[in-house]
Amino acid sequence: MNNITKQKNTMSSLYIAVLTMFLLAGCQSAYYSAMEKVGVHKRDIMLDRVENAQTAQQDAQEQFKSALEQLSELINYDGGDLASQYELVNDQYEASKASAAEVESRIAAIEGVADALFDEWNEEIQQYSSQTLKRQSQQKLRETQGNYQSLIKAMHRAKDKMTPVLSALKDNSLYLKHNLNAQAIGALQGEYKTIKRDVESLVAEMSKAIAQSQQFIDLLQPE
Repeated sequence: MNNITKQKNTMSSLYIAVLTMFLLAGCQSAYYSAMEKVGVHKRDIMLDRVENAQTAQQDAQEQFKSALEQLSELINYDGGDLASQYELVNDQYEASKASAAEVESRIAAIEGVADALFDEWNEEIQQYSSQTLKRQSQQKLRETQGNYQSLIKAMHRAKDKMTPVLSALKDNSLYLKHNLNAQAIGALQGEYKTIKRDVESLVAEMSKAIAQSQQFIDLLQPE
């Protein structure tokens, strides 16, 4: 492939990426407009998405606890079908991976509507003729953005805690798959303490993020 062809391919890829970005932005804008016409504003959508993320976090907490319990049962193995044990461990890994993906998706959805909400709020502040009301609205916006930043940081901290746990669960699943014997169980026993510590840390961070979510929900809900 010559340089001209490579450049054309690169430009084509960039064009597709930029076009996709604008199409997605346009779809979101159209969605918000359509929802507003039926009385559902960005604030309402934000509230709904935070609640959905909170539920996803709670589900993820329970799933990672379940994966840890299954691993505990595995290392206490005292005979039986190791192939079945592998299937159970792998199922827990796959379910944990799906839970993590759901949490990540919910966070991204919140970030998307937050950008649109705060941009709109900033634009509408400029429309005030009353300086008193304008200042009050600016103060409320700053408070809401501050609370939002605390929320999203807490969610990301919890999300990031899932990565090493998922990696460890995958490693254990693969190792058991490749070594279906009692010696494999012994090797995994050494990994259990680290995974247990990481899961406990993850659950604690998730609890903080869930509490932060509730604070933000209370802030957004009409009095």
